[in-house]
Amino acid sequence: MKKSISIITAIIAFVFTSNTIQANAIKSESRTTEIIEASQLQSVYDAYFNVKDALIKSDSKLTSAKATALLTAITAVKMDKLKSNEHTVWMKVVKKLTADAKNISATTDLKKQRETFKSLSKSTYDLIKVSSPDQPIYKQYCPMADADWLSKEKAVKNPYYGSSMLTCGNVVETIK
Repeated sequence: MKKSISIITAIIAFVFTSNTIQANAIKSESRTTEIIEASQLQSVYDAYFNVKDALIKSDSKLTSAKATALLTAITAVKMDKLKSNEHTVWMKVVKKLTADAKNISATTDLKKQRETFKSLSKSTYDLIKVSSPDQPIYKQYCPMADADWLSKEKAVKNPYYGSSMLTCGNVVETIK
């Protein structure tokens, strides 16, 4: 009898332990999937901000290089890993994002790069609006360029005029 009770106790302990291990593995897999999904678009956003920063510096060669990196980030996105609302917007903006990144990377004409950046900012805004950024993103507006852009910082640093009008503009929306 004691032997039977010991065996049953051992079996229960084994089943409980294996279920706990399995549950932890599922939780870990779920967290990994969430991180992968979050990073799907985060690399695109980071590359966008790098293009913006290069435009702020009025460095057309750097802007071209950063736009090439943006293009790489766009093509690396696995659409099947996006949340449904992100996927819907992605399908609407991916062609324009790709074309704008190609156009910016293909020229070292700062004026053309800045003009194309207006469209790139609009598409990126549409996308970032549906994904939940891990930090506040500021939509900023320059009345002189009649254009918006996105920034991680609340302080205005204008990519359309660089140092000649660095602080021209204001925050018009905070995306959280």
